[in-house]
Amino acid sequence: MKTSFEFFPSRTDKGQQTLAQVRQKLSLINPEYFSVTFGAGGTTQDATLETALDIQKNDGISAAPHLSCIDSKKDNITALLDQYKSAGINRIVALRGDIPSGVRDIGDFHYANELVEFIKTQYNDYFHIEVAAYPEMHPQAKNIQTDTAHFVNKVKAGADGAITQYFYNADAYFRFVDEVQKLGIDIPITPGIMPITSHTQLVRFSNMCGAEIPKWILERLKLYENDLNTLNIFGTEVVIELCQTLKNQGVDSFHFYSMNRAQPSLEIAKTLL
Repeated sequence: MKTSFEFFPSRTDKGQQTLAQVRQKLSLINPEYFSVTFGAGGTTQDATLETALDIQKNDGISAAPHLSCIDSKKDNITALLDQYKSAGINRIVALRGDIPSGVRDIGDFHYANELVEFIKTQYNDYFHIEVAAYPEMHPQAKNIQTDTAHFVNKVKAGADGAITQYFYNADAYFRFVDEVQKLGIDIPITPGIMPITSHTQLVRFSNMCGAEIPKWILERLKLYENDLNTLNIFGTEVVIELCQTLKNQGVDSFHFYSMNRAQPSLEIAKTLL
């Protein structure tokens, strides 16, 4: 069973210290890699680099920094990739990223498949490239057909694997995998797992990324909103059940959106090992 965990880089000394402790705890189950998110327009680019290099050097776990198309030029992407290669980092998560409000010149890459193709052309097969997948459709896609076509384009450009947006309906994941396999796609598609620890936070994230929260889950989160202990117990049970359903049907790799916390991702992951 393979696991991986995603972090966002911290801008404060305290946050960096906390994240180092979180990584230390999660390292105990020997995950395949730690991924680090990337902000367009310079918001967290430097911090992503620093965090990825720190992981690679100190954690004994492979780092997988994110790269975003938006507001990126070929020169600065090449400079980043050269630094990663020099540090022994050979895994990248290639994304389009969100377009900031008011930005007209989004850079040299408009879509993630262009970034994937560029990396493959410049570095051959040195980097293992993960891309995003959306079992419930990208929120900005015109329809499910065009969204699937965008995913296929990323794979044909050279993606080696995919990580899905989080979901709570296992059927959506299996339907997506079946559909793309019928189109000749055979790369590993790892389900993204989001632990449930807050009603308001989950609703906010889901509204932004287009992930559906089933009504039966949402109503209970509302009910437990002021009882965090019960909410956490319920949320952990829901996500463990989801992961067990996936595992029972052959899924052997899970990617956790940790939100820079060791728990409850670690608690859920341990049930799968």
